[in-house]
Amino acid sequence: MSSLPALDLFLSKYQQAYMDKLGEQPRYYAQGQKSECVVAEAGSDGAVFWQSVVRQQPGEFANVETALEMTLSAEINPFFGSHFSAPLFFDSQWGQGELIQVWDQTDFEYLQQNIIGHLMMKRKLKQEPTWFIGILDDEDKMLTVNNSDGSVWIEIPGEVQSVKLSDSLNEFINELTPRVTPAVKPIEESMPQLDHPGIWQRMKLMWANLRGK
Repeated sequence: MSSLPALDLFLSKYQQAYMDKLGEQPRYYAQGQKSECVVAEAGSDGAVFWQSVVRQQPGEFANVETALEMTLSAEINPFFGSHFSAPLFFDSQWGQGELIQVWDQTDFEYLQQNIIGHLMMKRKLKQEPTWFIGILDDEDKMLTVNNSDGSVWIEIPGEVQSVKLSDSLNEFINELTPRVTPAVKPIEESMPQLDHPGIWQRMKLMWANLRGK
């Protein structure tokens, strides 16, 4: 168990939801990235069956804190550093969404780079620091944690947090229901910044668009 029990429970419920509805573990297009999560190949199209695993060496963000000379709220370590997992889809009272998770150690390093970029942009815009945990409804609505008090909000890239959803990350995750949905194969892109599957493509595009404004 991590220090974020709602995430532990959600990961367990996520696997069970796929078994109950489809009779199989969830699928993911890892685009050749190896991970302890992979259970078996799911077909000839590159998809794999996966199951979340507890990291033997938890990931931490001390290097990010040192680089930015700031302290990040404690929940960031168990949310991103306690497991290896594919992204998690959910239904909620606020709509459908996706939680970011870390597929392997390389993924974790990409994540740290993206969070540094996000925090640097917030600093440049003279806005309160936040860190992202996923998206809601569409790619323009980020789910972010207020670094000062740990509350969860909707945030549009380039703007301040706009709609408060929960007082804490643990409370927010407790309100989510796993969404069983077919795996979607990422569209091949020629741009080098889009070489990573899943949510990172959207995150990088959002911030690239913001920087261009």
